[in-house]
Amino acid sequence: MTLRADLAQSVQALKHGFAPYLDGPRDVPLYPAMAYALEGGKAIRGHLVLLSAQLYDVPRAQALYPAMAVEAIHAYSLVHDDLPAMDDDDLRRGRPTVHKVWDEASAILVGDALQSTAYEILLDPQGAIPAARVVDLAQSLAKASTQMVLGQMRDIAMETRQNASLDDIITMQRGKTGALIEWSSCAGARLAGQDPQALRTYAAAIGLAFQVADDILDVEGDAAVTGKRVDKDAGAGKGTFVSHLGLEAAKTRARDLVDEACSALDEFGAAAAPLCDVARFIIERES
Repeated sequence: MTLRADLAQSVQALKHGFAPYLDGPRDVPLYPAMAYALEGGKAIRGHLVLLSAQLYDVPRAQALYPAMAVEAIHAYSLVHDDLPAMDDDDLRRGRPTVHKVWDEASAILVGDALQSTAYEILLDPQGAIPAARVVDLAQSLAKASTQMVLGQMRDIAMETRQNASLDDIITMQRGKTGALIEWSSCAGARLAGQDPQALRTYAAAIGLAFQVADDILDVEGDAAVTGKRVDKDAGAGKGTFVSHLGLEAAKTRARDLVDEACSALDEFGAAAAPLCDVARFIIERES
């Protein structure tokens, strides 16, 4: 099975898994808007949860719960990031953003509900995750979510600075983009009660590669393909990996990070090949 087919399978599994949690009253548009916010993505974070669980022979049906949880957290972050007070984006995943389809107040509440639903899913007894491990997963997800928010605040603060260093950008990224990617990559080890250190090293590299690739797409991407606005970083005078390194050096950095990520998984042998495929996909994607 190709990576794209495997990702598509994960998207469908997540969509099916989310259905019971989105079956709520329709007198206001909360649940339809939550479903809308969850649609259209590649589910890379959820897929990483499923692949990391596979490394440890954790049943896929059990791993689906943390996979859904992190996708709900990610979706909430995108809904809030798109708001006028934040990135002020009208387009996400090739469609109007939640606050454009509904309104700003609805989008804020949708993000709130997606965040709380993430923990409802993760703590659902149907997941059959041992109590100590589900506590570890929930606590670490909460911490990763806070780090993501901290990264977003640093990103906003950097918009008013013209001298952000490369180290500043890396620190911001490790929270904004990297925290949830790290949690997702380590979830399989946590589910199995194992040390996630090798996966943590892998995740740090692909999290950074993801942001480098995003910065490259902001320069070279086509909004019709990426499904979101491009050229916004340069227009805002914002420091990025491309502005600091140059386009070609940024591409080299991304490739080096993928090599670093895959090397971190040597102990798993051929079983880690799907995770290396994800690492390569992250820097080769067009959206």
